[in-house]
Amino acid sequence: MPVTAEIVTADFPFLLDVRGRTAETDPDDHVRDLLYQVLFTSPGERVNRPEFGCGLKQLVFMPSGDALATVTQQLVQGALHRWLETVISIERVEVSAVDSTLTVSVVYARLDIGERQQAVFEQALP
Repeated sequence: MPVTAEIVTADFPFLLDVRGRTAETDPDDHVRDLLYQVLFTSPGERVNRPEFGCGLKQLVFMPSGDALATVTQQLVQGALHRWLETVISIERVEVSAVDSTLTVSVVYARLDIGERQQAVFEQALP
């Protein structure tokens, strides 16, 4: 009988569970946490990794149009590929901004199991 090992990783943002220990998450949730961190971290926000992130929040305030939508999707896809290429394979990225809400949809395949998944993130912006 094959033995399967479940990878349990810390949850993001850091928090304690009901036992008072570091909260854990399953691998699917961990990948979604990684996606969220890349998408909504602005370059320069992290002291020890100033180039990390994709600057998505700043693009919301740019004039909208087809060109900006295309550039934004390429920027997001490039950042995800750069920072998560060892974890996932990006298939499709869709970005939309309506009023003060930014919505990002990412279709990807986890490289460890080859399973295709979709994650949708909504962020209210100030």
